[in-house]
Amino acid sequence: MTTQGYNVAVVGATGAVGEKMLETLEKKNFPINELHLLSSKRSAGKEITFKGTAYTVKEATPESFENIQIALFSAGGSVSKALAHEAVKRGAVVVDNTSAFRMDPEVPLVVPEVNEEDIAKHNGIIANPNCSTIQMVAALKPIQEQFGLSRVIVSTYQAVSGAGTKAVNELQEQSKAFLDGEELEPEILPVSGEKKHYPIAFNALPQIDVFQENGYTFEEMKMINETKKIMHDSSIKVAATCVRLPFFTSHAESVYVEVNNDNVTVEQIQEAIKNAAGVVLEDDTENQVYPTPLSAAGKPDVFVGRVRKDLDNSKGFHLWVVSDNLLKGAAWNSVQIAESLIKNNWLQK
Repeated sequence: MTTQGYNVAVVGATGAVGEKMLETLEKKNFPINELHLLSSKRSAGKEITFKGTAYTVKEATPESFENIQIALFSAGGSVSKALAHEAVKRGAVVVDNTSAFRMDPEVPLVVPEVNEEDIAKHNGIIANPNCSTIQMVAALKPIQEQFGLSRVIVSTYQAVSGAGTKAVNELQEQSKAFLDGEELEPEILPVSGEKKHYPIAFNALPQIDVFQENGYTFEEMKMINETKKIMHDSSIKVAATCVRLPFFTSHAESVYVEVNNDNVTVEQIQEAIKNAAGVVLEDDTENQVYPTPLSAAGKPDVFVGRVRKDLDNSKGFHLWVVSDNLLKGAAWNSVQIAESLIKNNWLQK
């Protein structure tokens, strides 16, 4: 460890999340001694400017992590599986933004506002949860703490940036083609590797990631399993339906929850949310105040509105949860974990 800061590697530096990671490191004035920008062989050689200095992106190899103390990974699960343990072997602590290690019982899955203390249990790797899970559990944590939580049913309205830059480009091109009366030619969504593709422009796709044997998609199963792990309660009943919609940034979610306590009021739920770290209550229906994907874009918080009691179940409540999927849903949460490692002296095991 040096007096100036830490040796930090960003893996996947040229991707959408990698770019946001660099923006976040700069915005937070993260204490960096040496910065190493890494990518696939295809993207190596590109130049990226950070704090006024130009850096050349290098191909990520096991040797890239010599003398690295913190490695932020966001280059896809296969890269994380190939290189994360190599980084740990060389002394780095990895904050991984893929699904590679999330459900590994040896790897903490962390949203700092929800379960920061789990970071202390790391064995070199800490997993960043799925973007749609992060914003939901941040909103649910204060409810769980104060009133208990037995059931969660979520329907998501997810931005195309969650599927990567090619999906963003596809939406732009298809929107123009649709308005010009031209044929739409889908190639990426809902899943680039699938045999069938559907247009996203002016459409809604009820498939994010591949279908599992139980009829749920992998994205839906991520939300179900990750929520239980992060909130330390495998008894919470969780169901999810994940939908891709034609906008660029921020995921929105309609969340139904059932609390354990009787006689809980909407005002009590609102107060709990309002006082939670990293969560902003925007809920004034008289004046049409509620969060939207556009209003949340570029902001690091989780926004909650439309809090209301279920009309048939006295323990049921409905919430509307919105957050920037590339910030709190990915880059911001990853850097928060890195900050927590430093602040709590959890970097060294």
